[in-house]
Amino acid sequence: MLKHGFLVVLAFMGYWIDHNICVEGFGVNWGTMATHMLEPKILVQMLRDNGIKKVKLFDADKSTMDALAGTDIEVMVAIPNDQLLTMTDIDRAKDWVRRNVTRYSFKNGVNIKYVAVGNEPFLTSYNNSFVNLTFPALQNIQNALNEAGVGDSIKATVPLNADVYFSPESNPVPSAGRFRTDIAELMTQIVQFMSKNQAPFTVNIYPFLSLYANEHFPMDFAFFDGTPNPVLDNGVEYTNVFDANFDTLYSALKAVGHGHMAILVGEVGWPTDGDKNANLNNAYRFYKGLFAKLASNRGTPLRPGYIEVYLFGLIDEDAKSIAPGNFERHWGIFRYDGQPKFPMDISGQGQDKHLVAAKNVQYLPNRWCMLNPNAKDLSKLANNIDYACTFSDCTSLGYGSSCNNLDAIGNASYAFNMYYQVQNQLDLSCDFEGLAMVTNKNLSQGTCNFIIQTGKYSFSNKVLPGIVVLLSGFTFLLL
Repeated sequence: MLKHGFLVVLAFMGYWIDHNICVEGFGVNWGTMATHMLEPKILVQMLRDNGIKKVKLFDADKSTMDALAGTDIEVMVAIPNDQLLTMTDIDRAKDWVRRNVTRYSFKNGVNIKYVAVGNEPFLTSYNNSFVNLTFPALQNIQNALNEAGVGDSIKATVPLNADVYFSPESNPVPSAGRFRTDIAELMTQIVQFMSKNQAPFTVNIYPFLSLYANEHFPMDFAFFDGTPNPVLDNGVEYTNVFDANFDTLYSALKAVGHGHMAILVGEVGWPTDGDKNANLNNAYRFYKGLFAKLASNRGTPLRPGYIEVYLFGLIDEDAKSIAPGNFERHWGIFRYDGQPKFPMDISGQGQDKHLVAAKNVQYLPNRWCMLNPNAKDLSKLANNIDYACTFSDCTSLGYGSSCNNLDAIGNASYAFNMYYQVQNQLDLSCDFEGLAMVTNKNLSQGTCNFIIQTGKYSFSNKVLPGIVVLLSGFTFLLL
């Protein structure tokens, strides 16, 4: 997919071809659960510089939408789960569409393609909190879009976790896929409604989580470059879990009479820190295989052809909940500051290149917070580290992570610095009862990066729940 029109100046042709071709159907998730977010206009420019033409949001924030206006970027806006109850009122749904969709429907407005109604609302961990709300909300939003005259071009969909379907233990193959028993009737109704309105089924597929959740899961099966032990299903060979998962959904849709329905992969990716298998090498391997697959348009065994996917995610988010695991804050293909993490072949043609970094990023001064080497009373050190990690992000210190090899002094300094940066380098934030001091020396070592935070401070109440961690989880670092 070419980002710009034909360039007649031959001198620029090579650069243009190398930097502005990307796999068709490739988009990214743009999350905002971070203490310091880059300005939307910076991120939009970064998307455009990399030829990324699709973006999936988790809300419809006005500053983000304003930054996207006038671009050719295709947008999925979203209604968070905590607004689903409100959307069961048709008048409120119409008002939401007016304020967040049709207000941008003008020349040089925002190219909205989808409205995501909730996000994985049927997760079993939600204890059925949204089971009775999601379908009415979906109906109201799509009907509101239709009434507003934009329903032909803008579709409502529900991004769902892959746990809404399964294959029975007696026949654990993709062709036996069915919707989860407790929501089977509801899923059938949702599928019928979306099919009637020509909306896609949106599913989030995470091969990494298959590996993370099961120590016996064959690692090669999480990637796309082959496995010595493929899964056989009626003569069909599956060499990776992505295809197997996707085709299990296809079979579930086929079982309820909608095997023709378009399937959109709303989230897929690989984290780069926070777990022994979450690292740059594995992420590089995963994305290299994914983009080669997408570029080939070969699809899956049961659904050949084009697949539309949204990578998860655009940048790291240091305030996400780590209830699923420490890796949750490290899904970005870019670092928190818009720097690319590893080469990525978004052309799918073997062109390993670093993505274009964010431009005009402002940083705080080159100052770090460290454990004071002259500190005498270390009896309060553990409590102060716990405090620092409670209100910042220490997930890189965990087992198998990028800062796992620091000694006790390094662990303390890392924790203190993360808190210091979150607090915008305020003088009082590098004290810790006299245990800390400010230094101009970069404390980074090996794979462990002691960050300097960006100058844009955006800490807000919406990220507070995600930033609190279990205090005891970091006490071991001193042992």
